[in-house]
Amino acid sequence: MAVPNATDHYEVLQLSPRADQATIQRVFRLLAKRFHPDNHESGDADRFKQVMDAFRVLSNPSRRAEYDAQYEERREMRWRVFDQRTAHDDVAADCRLRDAVLSLLYAARRNDPDQPGLGMLELERLLGCPEQHMKFHIWYLKENGWIQRLESGMLAITASGVDRVLERGEPSNTATPLLTPVRGSHMAASRNGAA
Repeated sequence: MAVPNATDHYEVLQLSPRADQATIQRVFRLLAKRFHPDNHESGDADRFKQVMDAFRVLSNPSRRAEYDAQYEERREMRWRVFDQRTAHDDVAADCRLRDAVLSLLYAARRNDPDQPGLGMLELERLLGCPEQHMKFHIWYLKENGWIQRLESGMLAITASGVDRVLERGEPSNTATPLLTPVRGSHMAASRNGAA
């Protein structure tokens, strides 16, 4: 049985689950050099350990196959914030997506103020919305000073963004639940391009 809150090795290395071994090696070397504790400019022992752990799993074919099987199981158990059926070019859907991004980044900062960021891959998974659909909204949230890109490349909510979430009362004061469970058949349909 997969552990829902297990570390996402693909997110740690900022890789697609479809990444080949050459890409994994290249990204690992870059991140290991950046976060190595001996690097006085950007060394981070905790991040270095995460990168090493992720690499050990993803660079070993048998360990990666086992991890991938559990990874798919965890993905099926994920909760969706954004419903694909409402993904129309209308203002209400746009507002809901921006509120969902802010709510996720708020929760990330609240849960770990020292490492508050989420990567685009994680946002895509949690929202069920591809990066190209979020680019405009990420730009809008950054221009308003509600989110920022950290040195690690992750997105994080700012103090102004926290105020925005609290002003809107999201997600606790919404009439409809912000999170809805993902069903296996709906997930398979969305992967195949069906709405």
